[in-house]
Amino acid sequence: MGRLPEVFERYQADITAALKAILKERTSPLYDMLRYHFGWLDEKGRACHGPSGKAVRPTLCLLANQAVGGDYRKALPAAAAVELVHNFSLVHDDIQDDDRERRHQPTVWAVWGKPQAINAGTAMRLLADEAVASLDVPTEKRYRVQQLLDAATLRLVEGQYLDISFESCFDVTTEDYMAMIGGKTAALMACSLQVGAEVGTDDCRVIDGMREFGWDLGLAFQMRDDILGVWGRPQETGKPAGSDIRRRKKTLPVVYGFEKAAVTLQRDMIKIYSNGALDDGAVRSVFDVLDSVGARTEVEKMTAQHIDRARITLAALPIEPAVRQDFETVLEFLGERTF
Repeated sequence: MGRLPEVFERYQADITAALKAILKERTSPLYDMLRYHFGWLDEKGRACHGPSGKAVRPTLCLLANQAVGGDYRKALPAAAAVELVHNFSLVHDDIQDDDRERRHQPTVWAVWGKPQAINAGTAMRLLADEAVASLDVPTEKRYRVQQLLDAATLRLVEGQYLDISFESCFDVTTEDYMAMIGGKTAALMACSLQVGAEVGTDDCRVIDGMREFGWDLGLAFQMRDDILGVWGRPQETGKPAGSDIRRRKKTLPVVYGFEKAAVTLQRDMIKIYSNGALDDGAVRSVFDVLDSVGARTEVEKMTAQHIDRARITLAALPIEPAVRQDFETVLEFLGERTF
């Protein structure tokens, strides 16, 4: 397993502390499900240091705040809010996908059942609103942050709807897919940077530039995820080779394969994806189709294009030089990560 760049560890303790503070006074077993998901408790409610996520979104939020000259500590409630929204989506996504494992431990629903996991995910989303309400900023700015978070959440749900609807479709285009990940992934990543900047400055041009930067970053992040879901090395991703193919997910490489393959191969793909679980032979057949149309090269090219667009947006923004370098590190990592 690879190691995260230092920038993703810099704020980890503060982000965790902010999240724990939100849950501190909440003693219902409901909130122990949230603590379990975050890796602070085990299934029996005992304190532990379980696996945690990369904290990409809250880190970007705090970096954006520092980039515009803000005090990142003042933006911690906003960072906690975007992390809660992201994890709300993960808990619900695990239910929708029937995934029994996340971060090398059983998912919330696998332990407590789907009805209670729905409650846990919904609680996370509402706690995000409480975090925003605690921001020490003028009322109109706090209201603006709430609006941005609500809009990003709705875009995320719309993207998730499209993602699920694609499972039974065989005419999904690359354009359709880009619209889906714009909602499912890019919207919240863009929001994370935008609200961080919003807390730290009144300069609308910089705030909007941070959103644009985050949008391309989010698209590239998801495309890289799609590459790893097909061609990632199991020892680095922690998932079997071709995991997204085995799960019959319509990720970008597969959508591109459907679009560009010869008619006979398209028919083969439809037959494979119309059946139940894919055996090793079916997985190899899909790999062959993707290889025949150069899917990996094309998706890597598209990923690089969005990284480049993000870099151009970043170059035009008047931000702190040290944070600019941090963002360059983030761009390099997210565009080339192997886990």
